[in-house]
Amino acid sequence: MATYSRETIEAKLGEAFRPERLEVIDESHLHAGHHHVASGHHADFDGSPGTHFRVRIVAEAMRGRSRIARHRLVNETLKAELEAGVHALAIEAAGPGEPTRW
Repeated sequence: MATYSRETIEAKLGEAFRPERLEVIDESHLHAGHHHVASGHHADFDGSPGTHFRVRIVAEAMRGRSRIARHRLVNETLKAELEAGVHALAIEAAGPGEPTRW
């Protein structure tokens, strides 16, 4: 199973959306000990980086879109990563000027 760096995902989203704000957080360490049979993780998953991420993005492409449509945009952009090893992706997306909790 491949793993990915925060910087790689950040660069890909930055190129695709040219966001005014972008934060990619590797949350893999929060999942240490979790069991994910389908993903190849073992019960003793140690939280190694590169498998669980949170994306926070403010971009013009998100303006006026539903939450589901925003998630689809991000998921499509990161399709290769999701198919090859990113196990979890939490997405917090907004258009410019919209309130965020972060």
